Amino acid sequence: MNLNLSGVLNVFKLAAKPSLCLPHATVSTFNDLPSPLDRAFEAQGKKCNIKAVILDKDDCFAYPDTNEIYPDYKERFQQLRKEYPGHRLLIVSNTAGATTYDRDGRLAKDLEGATGVSVLAHRIKKPGCKDEIMAHFKKHPETGVTHPSQVVVIGDRLMTDMMLANMMGSWGIWIKDGVKPLSQKSIFSKFEQRFGPMLMARGVQASDPMSPFE
Repeated sequence: MNLNLSGVLNVFKLAAKPSLCLPHATVSTFNDLPSPLDRAFEAQGKKCNIKAVILDKDDCFAYPDTNEIYPDYKERFQQLRKEYPGHRLLIVSNTAGATTYDRDGRLAKDLEGATGVSVLAHRIKKPGCKDEIMAHFKKHPETGVTHPSQVVVIGDRLMTDMMLANMMGSWGIWIKDGVKPLSQKSIFSKFEQRFGPMLMARGVQASDPMSPFE
């Protein structure tokens, strides 16, 4: 059983601040990510300096419970690797690399082999692993990341991926439709498909990350 205690505890924060689960930009699928990613925010008149990317796996660039890049997304995935080389691109999954689930690290190793991208080993699951993510960038100063506002989180889940982005003080891009058809998605994903747009229709917005100079 893949219990997400971090998700359960942090979801209560939405009662006081529902904007925590909202994205700063939304695209339909992985292929719709702009190049460079800054354009997703600049189109809204927002200035940013994206130096690194946190990437979810399931229903983002891969079909759930597989490690292979979804065939239609392979070209965009390789382009993203070129745009954010080395440790500037990091996969953070609540399965592969989550040490309470992937205890021997085998899933993370297999995913790294399939994608050529580093997978974060993290004790706390999303959305609560911000300290472990920033520790990764501190360990790899060549990324140039010195502040969370220089990071963007890309994923299909509002209450894990987008909430992680907002709790970190980073940017978030929601992959709204993903790989799996809506009829086959989990009950949680189906709820988010209604909940997010409802909040945004009421004028609720995610707060923009503060730059290190503010």
